[in-house]
Amino acid sequence: MESIRVLIADDHTLFRDGLRALLASIPDIEVLGEASSGREALRLAVEHQPDVILMDIQMPDLNGIEATRQILRTSPHVGIIVLTMFQDDDSVFAAMRAGARGYVLKGADQGVLLRAVRAVANGESLFSPEIAARLMQFFASLEPASRSELFPELTEREREILSYIADGQTNAEIAEKLVISMKTVRNHVSNIFSKLQVADRTQAAIRAREAGLGGSTVATTDSSFKKE
Repeated sequence: MESIRVLIADDHTLFRDGLRALLASIPDIEVLGEASSGREALRLAVEHQPDVILMDIQMPDLNGIEATRQILRTSPHVGIIVLTMFQDDDSVFAAMRAGARGYVLKGADQGVLLRAVRAVANGESLFSPEIAARLMQFFASLEPASRSELFPELTEREREILSYIADGQTNAEIAEKLVISMKTVRNHVSNIFSKLQVADRTQAAIRAREAGLGGSTVATTDSSFKKE
């Protein structure tokens, strides 16, 4: 079994010592080195090309978020786990935007940290339970975009017709549903194509479904969308 090669980046000597002792006791983990600042972490990452870096946020010279961003710019294969006391939303999302694949609190159980190291070394992502709960709460609180926020370049009537197009409705069926003439529907459809810069009903339907409009499955062949 190949060892997981780990670099520790933290400015607290006692914490690094404890972390190194823990990792050294695990047969399939090898500690390559330790950094006490963000810039030292950059240098050692380039030199050793570890599988995983355990990165603190607050460090001298360069903080862990910026160090993460710079390391991944040149070594995108490195898996970085932010290991910190900070669990506020700003720190968590800054780490995710920088490219960190794990976020573990320093007070977490050893088992959580070891699972994160193995998961990230395997190309996966893992967050400690407290952080995972915060992420779920955050995303659950997001409201879906209202219809008016979708395709703001379209009028409300055009968005309504686009939704019918996404459902595979023909011009005749749309005209009947909206109680308007076929000519009016054709004019709206032409305006939709122009504003969305699409060539046909299929492309318009795909754009609409990707944005959440329409309720039924959209076929992906032009023959499924009649031109009338």
